[in-house]
Amino acid sequence: MKVLLINGSPKSKGNTFIALSEVASTLKANGVETEIVSIGSKAVQGCIACNKCFELGRCVFQDDLYNKVREKAMEADGIIIGSPVYYAGPNGSLCALLDRLFYSSGRHLQYKPGASVAVCRRGGASATFDRLNKYFTISNMPIVSSQYWNSVHGRLPGEASEDKEGLQTMRTLARNMVWMLKNLKSGTAEIPQPEEEREMTSFIR
Repeated sequence: MKVLLINGSPKSKGNTFIALSEVASTLKANGVETEIVSIGSKAVQGCIACNKCFELGRCVFQDDLYNKVREKAMEADGIIIGSPVYYAGPNGSLCALLDRLFYSSGRHLQYKPGASVAVCRRGGASATFDRLNKYFTISNMPIVSSQYWNSVHGRLPGEASEDKEGLQTMRTLARNMVWMLKNLKSGTAEIPQPEEEREMTSFIR
């Protein structure tokens, strides 16, 4: 089993990385392979609603970041997305990437457990947490919970390592991810995935 952790901070080794590393170390201790991928600090192309992905099966823009994250997400058994809080929401570059990833490839991610992690100085974590979770709930992905909302506090570099409760929440999240992955794996052979033809209603005729 493998879990992909997406670091949505432009700082590859900042407080978001500390939070995700706490999750990753606990996953590894429980026999789960992990990889942390950082989105970096370069500009990220957003979705332009061209709908070419319906024809191509992938986003029309062939940038390295999208291709790398898409490939690793499709290979992973579970996905955890972490982001710093900017104006009570996730990093805009991260959302630009996730909009394209889930719109073009969400069907390849369904039924994989997902979880989000928010890192903030003081407030905005719950709004960020909620926004990120919406990518999972629109893609038939079960959300992994923890003992508290998945947030870690810290402003200056390294301060997240001082949030003992936050780090414990990360470890609990990791153990719950392992528990869900093992249960899904043991039951998948016997229980088929539910299916129904998708209906889309437009209220403007």
